[in-house]
Amino acid sequence: MYIVMLAYKAPIEEIDYLLPDHMEWLSRHYDAGHFLCSGRRPERTGRVIIARPMPRVKLEAMLATDPLHTARMVQHEVVEFEATRTAPELAKVNEALVG
Repeated sequence: MYIVMLAYKAPIEEIDYLLPDHMEWLSRHYDAGHFLCSGRRPERTGRVIIARPMPRVKLEAMLATDPLHTARMVQHEVVEFEATRTAPELAKVNEALVG
């Protein structure tokens, strides 16, 4: 799995202009089953995406098509990890991920 930390590199007014395109991009990847959750970072400094396990090169190719990335308004930091324990309400999600 991956945690993707997005850090804004542009004024929030410029970010807000591209957010509808970014949200559409997110929706496509949710629909494809790539992303598990996402949301804003406090004080609107960026966003966070939790992505399913996949080859890292595939994730990086997806991130390269993020409208915020193509406009050079965001920097992605990718952290890979293996979920070995989850809260009970997430147990079914974890079972599906690790098989």
